[in-house]
This record gives sequence, C-alpha cells and structure tokens, in this order.
Amino acid sequence: MAVTTGALLGAATLLTAPPSHADAVAYLLNVTVRPGYNFPNADAALSYGHRLCDKITAGSSYADIVREVKADFQTSDEYQASYLITQGANELCPARIWQLRQSAADYVPGGVP
Repeated sequence: MAVTTGALLGAATLLTAPPSHADAVAYLLNVTVRPGYNFPNADAALSYGHRLCDKITAGSSYADIVREVKADFQTSDEYQASYLITQGANELCPARIWQLRQSAADYVPGGVP
C-alpha cells in the first residue's frame, strides 16, 4: 500500500502545472533539503538533474528513468525516485514535462499490472 500511495503522490506531482521557465534554485532547494539523496554539493545535484532532463529529451521511458534513479540511490522507494524525476522536469526542463507525462501514462510501480 505504501508503494502505491507513494506512486500516486508522485503521479500527482507529474500532473501539476509546469513553471514557465527553468528554476535551478527551486530544484536545488527541493532535492538538497529533502533527505535521501545526499548529493555532495549543489553542482552534483544540478548535474544529476540535467542528466535526468537529457534522458527525458532522448526519449527514455519513465519506467527506465525510475529504475536508474533507484539504482543510483540504492533505494526501492518509489516516491523518492519519482520525486527527484519530477523535480528535475518541473524545475530544470519544464518544456519536457509533457513528454515525461506521456511516458509515465501507463507506468505501474514495480512493474506489476
């Protein structure tokens, strides 16, 4: 139930209105204050966020990006992965939100239908 709830919260984050421009400061605040990511510094956090945007732009599926984030942070926490992805898209590459939403449309947490 916790995974499903976390996934739903993450999906709800995807459905919020995108900002009109990139906001690196908001991204940094959101991902460095929240526990669990432990980026060594702001540059590393921004670099990671930009790599997420590159993956979205390249057409990587939401499921693939979630798997990669979980592996990178050694977690099975669906919400933690979803939060980081949506923060990256919302704050660093808002023009790609629609692409990410389309990729996430049929996503099932943990791959269970």
